[in-house]
Amino acid sequence: MYTTLISTKDLAQNLDNEDWAVIDCRFNLSDTEAGRRAYRNGHIPGARYVHLDEGLSGPIVPGKTGRHPLPNPDVAAMRFERLGIGNDVQVVAYDDAGGMVASRLWWMLRWLGHDAVAVLDGGWPRWVGEGRPVETAIPEPYPRAFIPHPRPDLLVDVNTVEAIRKQPEFKLVDSRAAERYRGEVEPIDPVAGHIPGALNLSNAETVNAEGLFLNEGEQQQRFQQALGEADAAHTVFYCGSGVSACRNILAYKHAGLGDAKLYPGSWSEWITGPEREVGRG
Repeated sequence: MYTTLISTKDLAQNLDNEDWAVIDCRFNLSDTEAGRRAYRNGHIPGARYVHLDEGLSGPIVPGKTGRHPLPNPDVAAMRFERLGIGNDVQVVAYDDAGGMVASRLWWMLRWLGHDAVAVLDGGWPRWVGEGRPVETAIPEPYPRAFIPHPRPDLLVDVNTVEAIRKQPEFKLVDSRAAERYRGEVEPIDPVAGHIPGALNLSNAETVNAEGLFLNEGEQQQRFQQALGEADAAHTVFYCGSGVSACRNILAYKHAGLGDAKLYPGSWSEWITGPEREVGRG
């Protein structure tokens, strides 16, 4: 069972395995249909496409939720079933963004009790760069039964974040780029800054220049330098909308450090409350 990352070589050897499901997660915030177009133009053989907004998110409630709220567990389970994901299926998720979006699918499946899920290390660029097979045919639907077993301990809500950000034994980690954390720029959300008390550890630092994840030892060093002695139960990651933070959580898990928590609403939910403090600098 692959539970964090999988190599292109190992995936290639299992493309014909009927007990595997490959999911294309390519997505672009500035052009939300770009991923679907890219999938139609070519994808890993047998892969099915999931759209971040439509397949990995719930309905947005203006003034209350973030940009990518989690769907109801039963709704998510039905979507996974349509993707051919059953409880006994090995899932491989990939994208063209260093695993940033694929990690959201990885986290959601684990949230619903499915451990056999891994992100393709290097993703689509590495697969194509190695000259591996590509197809344009859309696979026939092959639904399977998926029974969710939610793990509420893998996430925290906004009220919990408000409480723990003032407790020294907890580490609240902003996974966005440093300039967004500092509030110098904000290309997406209407308010710039970060949750007061949070430290910054960009999710982009989980991968190298080739888009491959750092190895276990390098990830351990990165997190331990930033977080000190905090364990997984006292570590909470967030980002802009609960997507890119999942890449940090995947790297944390791959480093053997355990299951850190996600604040799914993240910054875009935090700023919906005018009474909540905003940190800058």
